[in-house]
Amino acid sequence: MNFYIIIPAHNEASVIGLTLDSLINQTLQPKRVVVVNDNSTDATQNIIEDYVLKYTNIELLNSQSSNEHLPGSKIINAFYKGYEILGEDYDVLCKFDADLIFPHNYLEQLSIHFNNNKNLGMAAGFCYIEKNGNWILENLTRKDHIRGALKAYRKACFLQIGKLKPSMGWDTVDELLAKFYGWDILTDESLHVKHLKPTGISYNKASKYLQGEAMYKMRYGFVITFISALKLAYKKRSFGLFKDYISGYFKAKKNHIDFLVTEEEGVFIRDLRWKGMLNKFK
Repeated sequence: MNFYIIIPAHNEASVIGLTLDSLINQTLQPKRVVVVNDNSTDATQNIIEDYVLKYTNIELLNSQSSNEHLPGSKIINAFYKGYEILGEDYDVLCKFDADLIFPHNYLEQLSIHFNNNKNLGMAAGFCYIEKNGNWILENLTRKDHIRGALKAYRKACFLQIGKLKPSMGWDTVDELLAKFYGWDILTDESLHVKHLKPTGISYNKASKYLQGEAMYKMRYGFVITFISALKLAYKKRSFGLFKDYISGYFKAKKNHIDFLVTEEEGVFIRDLRWKGMLNKFK
């Protein structure tokens, strides 16, 4: 299978080389890897240029945005800069973060999954973070959820869901829409990916309301938002985050922020969320 990979990168000089090393050593080589250097002020560009000179399947695209880190829109806008130059000759499209170390058989194992199930729309492994000298599961979400750091889409699925939404919550709504259109989603617990910079480490104060805003834009409704916000804040051990999420939801509702999904998709999403919660109680 032909894998195209897009890696948005902003000031990733300390880790981007490790990520690219793990990709060039794959048992199944990606056909193209485009690293979008998004307004970096460190040596990120120089490091990527060294790889471009050595490997014909690695490309650099420089992009100018801002230094502000807002989850969702910034990284997806950079992703699209890379997507625009790729063309259509791919079977699987990956959006990877610039701070990951993949096991050497990662892409080969994903290709096996995609080949074995023609209805498989998305697949990935699991992120692990270093703690006290050990690599442990970065346990922020359900095990059936694919983290935004390491998304891999079958081409037909990617196009049918309307590609990626430049908003906080993009890495949840893509899965919900994939399920809406009848695609399967797979997470492979045998694929351990080292995540060198834990999620949220560079989020700033301006982003704290965006999670609640995303829940509003996915048409969760207040009750599901309340439960989801409470669960997420508990996992992050911060009641303050719960208040921020709820505030973000009501701010979005008050300002009539545009939804990410249609009314029909919203009904499906709420039903899916309720079923998931009820199954846990059972």
